[in-house]
Amino acid sequence: MDETEVRRTPSVIDRYFTRWYKTDLKGKPCEDHCILQHSNRICVITLAESHPLLQKGKAIQSVSYQISAGCSRLQNKVSGKSKRGGQFLTELAPLCRIKSSDGEEYTLYSCVRGRLLEVNEDILTRPNLLLEKPCAEGYIAVLLPKFEESKSLTDTLLTRAQYEDILLKRSAVKVDQ
Repeated sequence: MDETEVRRTPSVIDRYFTRWYKTDLKGKPCEDHCILQHSNRICVITLAESHPLLQKGKAIQSVSYQISAGCSRLQNKVSGKSKRGGQFLTELAPLCRIKSSDGEEYTLYSCVRGRLLEVNEDILTRPNLLLEKPCAEGYIAVLLPKFEESKSLTDTLLTRAQYEDILLKRSAVKVDQ
């Protein structure tokens, strides 16, 4: 098999998930998130490739799922077929806080309404997974939107093409400055 055949083979993510994007969350420029939506409605929240953590070559000092004194996403426990007990999150519910080695802190958000199924505890001990494999082992969390909301879920999200247009506009603005 030659190199061109290998490149054409889609990854598991490209094959089974649709990429959606939420840009400039809470008005913070370039703090973009990627939502990988499976055909079964499950959404995997990851960093978009334009997020400052991935762009500036930063090292991650710590990751915390402790949102406030009384709320930790690590306390989330789901059970059964209907995933009872999982925390219900709104679009702008914080999932975790990441502190970079230069002292900057970033809050990552759920981006979709739904039940929190799991958080990625691996990034607590191996935070560089966020940088090395953001759409695979470095994911943030997995959510399950309500069935009746799953069709309208993507109304507020951007497609890959729309997201790439935003990236082009951002780079044009940087060139003009």
